Amino acid sequence: QVQLVESGGGLVQAGGSLRLSCATSGRTFSSSVMAWFRQAPGKEREFVAGISWTGGNTYTANSMKGRSTISRDNFKNTVYLQMNSLKPEDTAVYYCAASRLRVAVPAARSEYELWGQGTQVTVSS
Repeated sequence: QVQLVESGGGLVQAGGSLRLSCATSGRTFSSSVMAWFRQAPGKEREFVAGISWTGGNTYTANSMKGRSTISRDNFKNTVYLQMNSLKPEDTAVYYCAASRLRVAVPAARSEYELWGQGTQVTVSS
């Protein structure tokens, strides 16, 4: 079985930084594309960043380019999202997701089969 558990969310002032973590269990983590999505109140869940199972390929949404870095440590079965220069519009519940793909990093929600419970990120102005 595979389980995803997010952590690291919280309250931060505009311009601040946060590092989100997604801990996984099972063998699937080291052979799966992982990604972060976010969902703000009243909005649809949107792609933030994704990473291949080796870490060699990454893809970041335009809204977070230059302000975030996605990485993974397969020995610790953990994927990270470092976010800097946070803005109030970054406020959302952030979700970790896993895909059966190994190399390609899709942005579509339908390509991800496993999801965590989410962690709240709130950015004050």
